[in-house]
Amino acid sequence: MTVALFSGKARRTAAALGVVSAGLLVLSACDKPTPRATITVGSDSVNSEAACYAHGDEGIGEQETPGCLNKKPTKSVKVSMEDKVRLGVDPEVAENGWTVFINGQPAEQEPFKKTYRSIPGNAFFSTGQQGAAPAKEATVSIVETGGKKLIGVWSFKLEKAS
Repeated sequence: MTVALFSGKARRTAAALGVVSAGLLVLSACDKPTPRATITVGSDSVNSEAACYAHGDEGIGEQETPGCLNKKPTKSVKVSMEDKVRLGVDPEVAENGWTVFINGQPAEQEPFKKTYRSIPGNAFFSTGQQGAAPAKEATVSIVETGGKKLIGVWSFKLEKAS
């Protein structure tokens, strides 16, 4: 004759604790989501989590920065020269400040502290050389800064509409 070590209720409680523990273990392996950035042109809109993001006080390391700024964008939107390109960020990004990079070059000197801004489409496709044909695409990066440190980078591809 065998004696049950646990009653039915105790077995169910132990099984429930095991399931909860396994669930917590799975969740702890997940990355914390990053804030989102959005680009809207007319009625077309794309948004994305950051390509690189530092969740702590340290910021993105100097060695990682070039790789973050040069990551190929996964989201794209078509833009004509006459369009307004609207860029938006989550409030926590605006609180720190953010700047726009076009093809890896900063487009402004000071970080912007609002959640939304609008830039003419033709600003993204100029080559900077007088008489040169406008570029057919541009990589736009939204870069969150915190003082002198880089916190996050979101990249999008703008394709020139014909």
